[in-house]
Amino acid sequence: MPITDLLERNSKLYGDEVALVEINPEIREEQRVTWKEYELIQPTIPTFYRRQITWSVFDEKANRVANLLIDRGIRPGQKVAILLMNCLEWLPIYFGILKSGALAVPLNFRFTAEEIDYCLKLADCDVVFYGPEFIGRIEDIAGRLKDKMVLYFVGGPNPPYAEDYYRVASNTSSAAPKVLVQDTDDGAIYYSSGTTGFPKAILLKHSALMQAAVMEAKHHETKKEDCFLCIPPLYHTGATMHWFGSLYTGGKGVLLKGHSPEAIFRAVSEEHCTIVWLLVPWAQDILAALDRGDIRKEDYQLSQWRLMHIGAQPVPPSLIKHWMEHFPNHKYDTNYGLSESTGPGCVHLGMENVHKVGAIGVPGYNWQTKIVDENDVPVADGEVGELCVKGPGVMVCYYHDEKATNEVLINGWLHTGDMARKDEDGFIFLVDRKKDVIISGGENLYPVQIESFLAAHPKIHDVAVIGFQDARLGEIAAAIIQVKEGMEMTEEEVNRFCVDLPRYKRPRKIIFAEVLRNPTGKIDKPRLRERYHSTRIVEAQNKQ
Repeated sequence: MPITDLLERNSKLYGDEVALVEINPEIREEQRVTWKEYELIQPTIPTFYRRQITWSVFDEKANRVANLLIDRGIRPGQKVAILLMNCLEWLPIYFGILKSGALAVPLNFRFTAEEIDYCLKLADCDVVFYGPEFIGRIEDIAGRLKDKMVLYFVGGPNPPYAEDYYRVASNTSSAAPKVLVQDTDDGAIYYSSGTTGFPKAILLKHSALMQAAVMEAKHHETKKEDCFLCIPPLYHTGATMHWFGSLYTGGKGVLLKGHSPEAIFRAVSEEHCTIVWLLVPWAQDILAALDRGDIRKEDYQLSQWRLMHIGAQPVPPSLIKHWMEHFPNHKYDTNYGLSESTGPGCVHLGMENVHKVGAIGVPGYNWQTKIVDENDVPVADGEVGELCVKGPGVMVCYYHDEKATNEVLINGWLHTGDMARKDEDGFIFLVDRKKDVIISGGENLYPVQIESFLAAHPKIHDVAVIGFQDARLGEIAAAIIQVKEGMEMTEEEVNRFCVDLPRYKRPRKIIFAEVLRNPTGKIDKPRLRERYHSTRIVEAQNKQ
């Protein structure tokens, strides 16, 4: 059963019920419109605080996109890109692409013009849907694109080199397209984060998308009555695959265009959200705002909020302990995954295992795991090795990159590049990215361990640890520390706090600065290295 069948089922069973809501917290005067009302005011397109569509309208819009593509000659197996900020149009366009038999290719909204051009060509895209935020970047490369690809502008009066999506879609049939889509068909191409040069194209089948939907619903016991608040960017597998749990059950999803503590609490309160997926920095911001008294829980309707879960990066145990002090009735889950594993869930903590916070968890629904040494031999429990996963969500390949595919896909196992260990109870603990390990004086230092330790300090809002070159030790650990708002901290305080760390693990360089993170909440270590290595200390003073 392909995932497009779930949308058609929901349209038949729950047609008049709300499927998706978009909230823009930057709009102060609240205005509520349906999609049909919204289309009537094209092409001026004012911005509203809240928009919504029902399941039947969602399906109808997807059908129009599918028929639009088919009418333009797009056939099963061709590629169609989406370059949009989170908005109510995003998912209907995505599912319209799938219904046409084409592959959806979501693009990172942080991509430069050159990265957009590279990714469109790598995936062999024939069509691009893009929004007003990208006019400048598309304009820079339009001369290279317009003769090879059809450009649809989603945002009002169209530039001369693009067609008006709203106009052409409204004149297209809303009937279900007569295209047979099967589980075994290729369904989507997602891009890696691109932290080691240009990103890689990750090819996923429809069966992998369905696996993600079923797994999400099972892991979080999602019911139709649940309402999922989606904040991260939809181009990322983490966002779409977590929302797939709502698709699977027919529940409402809310797309929040902002992540301030006030905006999150307001959306949870007004839309009666029950499940919220946060990135670490957003959870940190909420806790800091609560501690300062900037927001008060009693000012919002939060009692229905039952689950907070986090993914995309290691989670400091101190953060969850602090969260439970404010929200003692919340269930919690950690989700681990990669775009190569169709997003989060190949390993997850499990809501019943909060006593194991700090671990990323156990194999997810239908998944297997192993931890291996450099010779691909499983290591003993407690020993550190590379985490490998195997299951129905493993990618087909890196599209057009056989060499890179063969490096990470070995006998059906996906080698994640993450170093991990398993305890005596079978729980997996992430140690660090293989490429982020710091080798100092012959000792392996795992930045995640040092970051988790420092994160417990009451003055530290966020922290990242990277390696600095050192003439004597090869590398030393440097900690970039972001102090909580309104507080001050000294290097001496950090050093005193680190007395409980083994001497060789203590940071030898302290930098008080903002911790840079990418849109999915991961610490942007390549940018941090680039920023601070230009002023690094080659001859570091050894602290005995």
